[in-house]
Amino acid sequence: MSAYLAIPIFIIAGTAIVLITFTIARLIRPSNPYPKKTVTYECAEEPIGDSWIKFNPHFYIFALIFVIFDVEIVFLFPWAVVFGQLGLFALIEMVLFIAILFYGLFYAWKKGVLKWV
Repeated sequence: MSAYLAIPIFIIAGTAIVLITFTIARLIRPSNPYPKKTVTYECAEEPIGDSWIKFNPHFYIFALIFVIFDVEIVFLFPWAVVFGQLGLFALIEMVLFIAILFYGLFYAWKKGVLKWV
């Protein structure tokens, strides 16, 4: 058996296990629907108004910038652990990587994306 054949076997087995457990759960669960179950729960208060609200895109942009810098940390920690073994080339590569990220942050700051109000 080839080493590459194990990958599709694991994918098929994993998918089958998930589908089987979902099917079994759907078959044995109690079904007792009533209107009170479909009401939205808001801090023990009855919901008022429409559920569609205007969403400020600044929240999305802040979350995106957070994710970008979070991913930077994912790359930075392993690099810091093996920095002594990698030498000057790795230092130059990481400085270039961080410089590109800070250029993006500076660009977002200059465009006014980071202003909250």
